Order: sequence, then C-alpha cells, then structure tokens
Amino acid sequence: MKVIHLISGGDTGGAKTHVHSLLQGLNQHIQADMVCFTDGPFTQEARALGIHVEVMACRNPLAALKPLREKIAREGYDIIHCHGARGNLMGALLKRSTGLPVVTTVHSDPRLDYMGRPLSALTYGSLNAWALWRIPYHIGVSHAMGDLLISRGFDPQQMFAIYNGIDFTPRAPRLSRREFLSSLGLDWPDDAVIAGIAARLNPVKDMGTLLRGFAAAHAVQPQLRLIIAGEGQDEAMLKGLAQELGVAGEVCFAGWLSDTDSFYAALDINTLTSLSETFPYALTEGARFALPTVASAVGGVPFLIQDHVTGLLFQPRDHQALGRHLAALAGDPALRRRLGEQLLDKGRTEFSIESTIRRQLNIYETILRRQKRRRERRRDGVVICGAYGRGNAGDEAILKALVTELRSIDPDLPLWVMTRKPRATRLRHRVGAVYTFHAPAFCLKMAGSALYINGGGSLVQDVTSHRSLWFYLFTLSAARRLGCKVMMYGCGIGPIRAPRNRRKTGRVIDRSVDVITTRDSASIDELKTLGVSRPQVILAADPAVTLPSAPPQAAEALLEEIGLHPRKGERYLGVTVRPWPGFEEKAPAFAAAVDYAYQRYDLIPVFIPIEGRPDAAAAQKVAAQLQHAPAHLLPSCPSSELAIALSARMDVALSMRLHALIFAAVCRVPLVGVVYDPKVSAFLDDAGQDLYVQLDQVTPELLRALLDAAAQRRQDRGALEDKTARLIQLERNNSTAAAQLLAQDPGGAP
Repeated sequence: MKVIHLISGGDTGGAKTHVHSLLQGLNQHIQADMVCFTDGPFTQEARALGIHVEVMACRNPLAALKPLREKIAREGYDIIHCHGARGNLMGALLKRSTGLPVVTTVHSDPRLDYMGRPLSALTYGSLNAWALWRIPYHIGVSHAMGDLLISRGFDPQQMFAIYNGIDFTPRAPRLSRREFLSSLGLDWPDDAVIAGIAARLNPVKDMGTLLRGFAAAHAVQPQLRLIIAGEGQDEAMLKGLAQELGVAGEVCFAGWLSDTDSFYAALDINTLTSLSETFPYALTEGARFALPTVASAVGGVPFLIQDHVTGLLFQPRDHQALGRHLAALAGDPALRRRLGEQLLDKGRTEFSIESTIRRQLNIYETILRRQKRRRERRRDGVVICGAYGRGNAGDEAILKALVTELRSIDPDLPLWVMTRKPRATRLRHRVGAVYTFHAPAFCLKMAGSALYINGGGSLVQDVTSHRSLWFYLFTLSAARRLGCKVMMYGCGIGPIRAPRNRRKTGRVIDRSVDVITTRDSASIDELKTLGVSRPQVILAADPAVTLPSAPPQAAEALLEEIGLHPRKGERYLGVTVRPWPGFEEKAPAFAAAVDYAYQRYDLIPVFIPIEGRPDAAAAQKVAAQLQHAPAHLLPSCPSSELAIALSARMDVALSMRLHALIFAAVCRVPLVGVVYDPKVSAFLDDAGQDLYVQLDQVTPELLRALLDAAAQRRQDRGALEDKTARLIQLERNNSTAAAQLLAQDPGGAP
C-alpha cells in the first residue's frame, strides 16, 4: 500500500507531533510519503525521523496541482491523505482527476482555526469548508471531534476516530524528584503533594480556573503544591492572580520545559483545565507515569479520563469542582494510586503509538474495501425500522445490538435507521438516519438497499395504537415492492385485538416478509393464528441480550453520584417501574415491598429508569410512600451499556420494564417481574424465570413472597448462568438469519 500525505508544512504542537509519529510508524508497514507546501522546521524534523518529504513551495496553491497529479500517477499511490486547509484543498481538487479515495484528518474545529483572524477565516477558512464537504472520508483526532463533524451533517458511516498515541515503554527520568525541584529553585517538603500542568499560558487553557481551584484545595490540604510548565500571553495575569489568591508561594511558574519526563515523574497529580481540546498529549504523557488526573470534560478528554474510573472530571470553568477533586486526591494516597494505575492500563491498551498505527492501517484498508464495493454493487445496505429515537433505553439497546450484529456480519455494510431523532441516532450509533415518517426519504433508501429489517420490540400490535400498526405494515409492504429482502428481527408479535387488523396483519406479513425471528414462543403461536405460513419463522431472543456492559467502575461511579457507597459492600435492590393503567393504585404495594427488602435483606433500593421522564415520575410515586428505606433515584435514563452495568451491580431486581428484566437476566441477577403486557410474561416464560405476577394482582404480601424467593436464588448462580447461556444461544438465530438473507442478495451489479 502506498499513501501520499498532503500538509502545509508550517504545523506546530499536537498536529505536528501526530503527523510525524504517525508517518514514522506507518513506514514500518507501508510506504507513506509526505508532500509539504512550505519548507521549515516541520519538514526538517520529518526528514530527521526518516520520513520521505517533498516540498512543493509556491505562493499560488493551485500551481502545485499539476506536479502533484503527475507525481501521484507516476508513483502509483493508493490513497490521498490530507491534513489542514491547504492539504484539504489539494485533496478535494485531486479527487476526481486521480480517481483515488481521499481522506482528511481533522485535528481541530475548522470553525475555530482562524479565530481572531477575520481575513484568514474568510479566505482559508471558506476554502477549507468547501474542501471538507468534497472529501468523502474524515478522521477526527478523537470521537468527540467525529461527533462534532457528524453534528454538522458529515456522514457518520464515513467517519473514523483516531487518538494521539505515545510510546508507553517505561523510561527513567533524567532527574530524580528532588533534583528536578532543585533545578526549579524549589525546596518543598518531601511530603508535599504536587499537582502540575504542561500547557500554553493562553485563554483557551483557562489557567485562571486552575489557580482558583488549587487555592480552594490548598485551604483544605495545605501540603498541596502546583507547578505550571509553559509560556504564553497570560503569564503576567496568572502570576498576579496567584498573588491575589494568596498561593504565590505554593505555585511555581516553571516556564517552558524540555525535560518533560522529569516533570511528570515529579508530580503526584496531573491536571488539565482547557475550555476546548481535541485529544491533548498532556493526558497520555501523564498516563505513562500513572498519574491520577483531574481534567475538564471537553473534546476527546472523556474517552481517556472516565470519571471516577481513570481520573476525575469537572465542567469547564467550575473551579469549585476542580478544588474538591484536588483536595480529595491530595488527602487520599490510595485513591491517587488506584486512579493512576487504571489510567496507565487504559493508556497502554488503547492510546499507545502502536494502537494508533494499527488503527490508521485499519482505516486505510476499510477505505480501499469500500471504494471497491461501491464500484461493484448496485444494491447495498440495510434499512432498519423500529421505535427508535424516543429516549427509551430498551429500544436503543435493541438498535445498538442490531447494529453491532449486522456489522459483525459485514463491517462495511451501509446502515440506515428510521428514527424520530435522526441527528441523535447518527451521533449515538454512527449510522445513516432518516426521520421515521419521511416516506420519500426512507423509500429512496429502500430502493437502493439489499435488506429491510423491521427491528426488535413489539411493533406489530394494536394495543397502544392502530395507526402505528398500519404504519409498520406499510413499511413491510413498501420494502417488498421496492426490491428489498424483508426480515422481522427478534420481534414480539401482538397482541392484535381488532379483527380487521388481524386479517390485514396476517395478509401483509405473509406476502411481504421472507424471515421472522421472534423473541418468544408466544409470538410464533400468534403468527399461526394470524394465518402466516409463507415466511420462515425462527425462535430467537431479544437482540439486547448480547449487548456488552459498561465497565463496573462506571456503574460504581454513577451510584456514588447519588449518594451510595458501592465500594463498601452495600447491597442493592434495582427497581424499575413505569406508568401504566392501574400502576398508581399499586404504588403503595411496591413501596411496602421495597421497605421489606430493605429491612429484611439490607437491600438499598436504586430506582433505574429505562424510559427517562415517565419512569422517573413513576419511581417518585413509589419513593414518596417509603416508610423505612432510603430513596435513591437516578435522575435520567442511562445508556444501554451503563444500564447493564448497573443491573449487574444489583443483588435483586424488581421490575415492570421488559428490558430491565432482560438486563437482570443476562447479568444473572435474581429477578421479580411485574407483568403489564403479555410480552413481559412471554419473555420470562421463555427465559425460565418464574417469579412474576400480573400488575392487577399485585399485593404487598405477594411481592414480599416473590422477593423472598429471589433472595434465596442469589445463592444459586449456576442455574442462573444456564438460563443466560440459553438466551444468548437463541439470540444468535437473529444474526444467522440476517446473514443468510444478505448472502442471497449481495446487491451485486446485474
């Protein structure tokens, strides 16, 4: 593989480091050459690293277009890779004439690159914006940068993320801690806890917040000290602020430091207070030295610093939160050690230079595969329809699982989702998206796709609405007429009560659908009574049973935010209730059962909403009637992965919501179900879970008895594991059936 990189040649800071280390590493695997449009330190340093650099210096950027085109044709490159406005412009102009795929790495927010320079923003900024829209593939130097571009309308399925990796090979600093401090003229005591930051002293780094937070922490932990390494326009102002805050004697302005290894080795805490970042090297440099880190939650920072797991986060400019975090770390050596070690582990695994190079090579291979695919296929991709974009963690879990399974079948498969919130769905799932009821848009996608999936959940029912049933039947029929294979994926069927609806449903499904995988055996029986005989019908399970969990530390951090102490061995009862006719009159029975579990088994209730506001409101009704148990309510619906991690941390689950029960079952947590809809009892029966009661039959006595039985089952994890394994095995039938349909119609050219 041969790749040509185009860049202006005047770059500094993180962009320079990224490009240099990237090309140096890539050239160990492929041929990666660089063309710059100006000569100077950037090109000289690149040559010193062994990178092949050619300079095409000219005042008119278009003058380099012809020699570049000739070079590309002569030397047989496979991909054009651009960096920055000048490189992007050249890449966009070369795309058509060379026929090569063009990709750009976006190192910073294009709208902020020329802040304070209106003429440059009008010229270079406008040209860069034009070029970015004409380059088909984009790489953000963090997922946050990718999210930013997607939010502005760029294609999420042509978006990649890469992080600034560093060499995590251990290396000894040149100076010991005492020697380093002495070199700065510091005689701080050996028991001092030293925080530090390495950054330019300019407004975007917001060092004023750092000083205010440090002053607040120092008042509580007087052994705390601060070293600021860097130079910049704000230096005089910051020194004055330190004097004003009364901490000038505990703060060292070290200036620009070349020996960063000795700097980081001397610290106890690494900090970052920026208002805007992509993915700063200062964090990975600190991670190499296993430094606990306090950082502002901006840009790509949260992808390395996970709050209370690999560090501590605060909102930009919130010096009070920063001060609390610094004080907590200064007073707790064990916390510093734990967060630092976990950060080092994550850095080694995900943010090393080796992982960056592997990621970049994978991106190149993906781009080349997709270019070839476009040339060869007339129909391609999958359109997915379901109850998506409505803020329900269960439905989003289905979509997450569905997307994951389809990409495991074919990682290059284009996916389009019909959703109530296209922008949010594009960001969350990295898929194409159209508004659910925009018929021309989704029909256009169907006309070019190989497969249509009516995906997950109980979509085919008329209990909540006749119109929704008619809509889903219309999409099944339209997909068939537009040439798609049609699948109903991990679905529940019914209840369908109106005779006319039953006749219409049976007729449309029988004529339009190729394969149906159902999440329970009751749905198979319902299909038979509807007269459905032509499609292949397969028993499977809800797609959400295969979803991975967030790290356990993430669940513990969330529990700590609502006043719990999971690391002290507390035991929990996970409670999920929902508004439904008859629920309010049963709320006292739920409260009595929760009080009983708390008094009898020391189970602290944690109310976990699956659908945001409605579930939170229902939880409030139960919590308000508790007599003995404390009420701990999550304020909003967690992500699917975090909801699973929370479920795993529960000792017993009491739930009305189907997906809360699914998460508990998958996590092998003893559960008690309250059935408001046949789909809930159908799942519980097929999953071998017999501890449930119909909502209209709920009494305090019955719930207490069921909780007693569930508490006893905590001791029998083996039986719970067997039930989980059966669910996961059944669920594989979904993706197997989808793979077979895609293989029947690969969308090849006629």
